[in-house]
Amino acid sequence: MSQDVVIVLDCGATNVRAIAVGNLGQIIAKAAVANATQAAVEDSHWHQWSLDEILQRFQVCCEQLVPQLTGLTIRAVTVTTFGVDGALVDRQGELLYPVISWKCPRTVAVMEQVHRYLDPELLQRESGIGHFSFNTLYKLIWLKENRPELFAQADAWLFISSLINHRLTGRFTTDRTMAGTSQLLDLKRECFSATILNAIDVPASLFPTMVEAGEVIGPLQGALATFLGLPEGIPVIAAGHDTQFALVGSGAAVNQPVLSSGTWEILMVRSQAVDTAALPAIAGSTCELDAQAGLFNPGLQWLASGVLEWIRQLYWPGSSDYQQMIDEATAIPAGCDGVRMNPNLLANAEGIGQGVFSGLSLDTTRGHFYRAALEALAMVLKKQLGQLEQIGQFNTDRLLLVGGGSRNPLWNQIKADVLGIPVFAIDEPETTVLGAAIYAMAGSGIHPHVDAARQAITAHFTTFEPAADSARYQVIYKESAL
Repeated sequence: MSQDVVIVLDCGATNVRAIAVGNLGQIIAKAAVANATQAAVEDSHWHQWSLDEILQRFQVCCEQLVPQLTGLTIRAVTVTTFGVDGALVDRQGELLYPVISWKCPRTVAVMEQVHRYLDPELLQRESGIGHFSFNTLYKLIWLKENRPELFAQADAWLFISSLINHRLTGRFTTDRTMAGTSQLLDLKRECFSATILNAIDVPASLFPTMVEAGEVIGPLQGALATFLGLPEGIPVIAAGHDTQFALVGSGAAVNQPVLSSGTWEILMVRSQAVDTAALPAIAGSTCELDAQAGLFNPGLQWLASGVLEWIRQLYWPGSSDYQQMIDEATAIPAGCDGVRMNPNLLANAEGIGQGVFSGLSLDTTRGHFYRAALEALAMVLKKQLGQLEQIGQFNTDRLLLVGGGSRNPLWNQIKADVLGIPVFAIDEPETTVLGAAIYAMAGSGIHPHVDAARQAITAHFTTFEPAADSARYQVIYKESAL
């Protein structure tokens, strides 16, 4: 058992990677190759993905990875990637049009005019998904309006994970978690919405059978096994959208919210219920399907480290000494000597916002600006967590942190103090890969089921408990404009 590994093929926007994960969740080996979009033929500003190039990048990664696995048994392979993107394919699975990237601006106008097809509020209440121009819905509308002839030739729409899985197995499937990102579902029924599909004149038959995470799609075909250097016939296990597997890999139980902290902060939870009627009124809100059937992932997002980087460039130009910034801000007491950053500066989901710093004096230092931003971000988090509790109908007793921002101990402590609950910073940087591997291990029989696979993995984290400053922050929060 100790010699078993699964291979996670992780297609990210920045890198394509192949990672071998052991049965106890340990990263055995990894390899990465830079990923990038191509310019579209029609317009050099449009972005699209080349499926062939992605597969070639996986091949390079596997060439580097497999020699490091001598003596180990590769039991399965699984694919995780970004959401929403996909393509129309014919009966042989050949693309009829390139994969339009989530980076592509061509669908912005489609989103802005979606009311021609559906009421935007009804759309979010039905699908759970917020209005983001990269959603699958807007890609399909763009294709219907600009390349309608392709639908007559199309046998299926395959999301990008399913495009890769088709190459691996020859099978047409729809990863459940990818469908959950599309804005095409009846969220609560966990199936494609007749209301939405009828409005855009797309048949439900265009989408292959939905598969659950951990389900065996099929054996790895000989040609692709040779191409990747992996054993022919090993099971290809369904995974899908990276966000859902990051939640699983973080160790989050039901009703334990997880904050992914980076340029943007994304706050999500694995909940048994969701108030979809509340979503349209909350900026930056969305709700996707969890990796586990019957669970939902409501979430909110807002600009975060992007603001901190702006402050770094203003006051520490040319420096990447984040510890110096943290040290200077740590020397300033809670409340930042009255210096405040208006949280409205933190922007809405479109990255547009206005705000001011107040309480400045001749004694104000650059450390004050940095700490004021950290405190303002924590205040926004408190408000957003309250809204997420409303949407997901749960109460929070702890918060899990992942991502680059979770490595800032001062920020973590401020979050714990402002929220008044413990904050657990997860030490495992590969939560998405680990989550996908958990399902691959269960699906391949390394562990009897998903819970057993999760229990076999020891979580490592740093705990931040609310401290003496917590009472001070509760007063500041009440006085804030949030």
